Amino acid sequence: MSSTGGRHFRSPAVLTGGVAMVAAVFTLVVVALPSVRFGYRAPALHVALETANALVALLVGFLVYGRFRQSRRTQELLLVLALCTVAVANLVLTAVPVAVAIGRGEDFSRWAAVGIRLLGTILLTAAALVPPAATLDTRRAKRAVLTLAVVVGTVAVAGIVWGNELPPTVDPSVTLGDGSRPMLVAHPAVLVIQGAGAVLYGVSAVTFARQAARTADELFRWVAAGCVLAAFARVHYLLFPSLHSEYVYSGDVLRLFFYLLLLVGAAREIGSYWALRTRAAVLEDRRRMARDLHDGLAQELSYIWSQSRTLTGGGASDAAVVERIAGAAGRALDEARRAIAALSRPFDEPFVRILQRVADDLASRYDVKVRTALDPAVDVNPKHGEALVRILMEAVRNAVRHGRAQQIDVVLTADPLCLSITDDGKGFSTGSGDVRRTGGFGLTSMHERARSIGAELSVRSSPGEGTTIQVTQR
Repeated sequence: MSSTGGRHFRSPAVLTGGVAMVAAVFTLVVVALPSVRFGYRAPALHVALETANALVALLVGFLVYGRFRQSRRTQELLLVLALCTVAVANLVLTAVPVAVAIGRGEDFSRWAAVGIRLLGTILLTAAALVPPAATLDTRRAKRAVLTLAVVVGTVAVAGIVWGNELPPTVDPSVTLGDGSRPMLVAHPAVLVIQGAGAVLYGVSAVTFARQAARTADELFRWVAAGCVLAAFARVHYLLFPSLHSEYVYSGDVLRLFFYLLLLVGAAREIGSYWALRTRAAVLEDRRRMARDLHDGLAQELSYIWSQSRTLTGGGASDAAVVERIAGAAGRALDEARRAIAALSRPFDEPFVRILQRVADDLASRYDVKVRTALDPAVDVNPKHGEALVRILMEAVRNAVRHGRAQQIDVVLTADPLCLSITDDGKGFSTGSGDVRRTGGFGLTSMHERARSIGAELSVRSSPGEGTTIQVTQR
């Protein structure tokens, strides 16, 4: 009956922490097992990985841009710019030049890609740290995009034109080998940038995870987990500079999984969007049905009930018939109102709030004082909740109509699940046989509803002492 386990599994902290543990163990294996080969010289595979990473970044960026168009949040624009920036670094400044260099047998400068990737990492961290409520108007958003495009274009052109005048990111005279042991052979500036990248991605992971926990944002939950892998990938690039060479190393695997987690987050975001649209359509249809019930059936039943109360000119037998008609109309009206309320409320409304609203409605309708003590920890599925609500309605109705109760106490506890309804009415004797036969169809119905959800219903009553009905989960 509880979904605590499912919520725990979906916790951003659990997902991010689990990914961090796996990445840490993988890093220890890479460092502690020099006999295992982790690096391979594979220029073509390097091109394929960079291309795949760029395409995933562009796809996720397009999705986040759709969110930005709806919300105008600065955070989402920064995330779009970060993903597009790293896509440019991966595709335009790494994959394409490597492919061209392979064909010509030449080498090229990688400093432009280093700078653009650092810029993308800074933008991602800024997206994590900016207040979620901050927004941008269209003019400022266009200005930010144009400014970034100019910066990226300038760095890219400068890297292409003057890059060969800079020292290589990795000394070409150094033999990288098979990656079986760490090799801090990259340029000191590259090492500093990789270390800074690891820190920035770590900050982003923590910040995105906290925000996802507060807002239940499905995309940010997976972005946080991906940032953990990106941080560890930077650590691996410190150990072996495959990002700036023709080698494929463990860092490239971690970075690929970073983008794959972004893709998972994008897919789940799309799924959530379509589920939300479906729920909205169903909710709108339910509200239409509620309006139709209110304007048609409920109005007619209300008229029948009010008119039947005026038919008191006959004898005792006629009065009894009128009373039965009024009672039937009243019960039908209660059912119609209950259906209207059920159709109008949200899908995910907590059960305690539903029960409280039903209790308030019953108190108003029957002019009786209803006191409630409802445990907010109670979490039941729709079937159990419907049964408990109907038992409460029948118990209150019987207490007022047959017991002439003035006050009713409703208590709901979570462990064990128990609903108790106590009234101060005139009560009745339960010692003459089966309570269900003594109390009529109403008690029989409550017993059957309790049994249908695996619960037991007990009745305690005596003349002049009121009645207590208790439903306890077995």
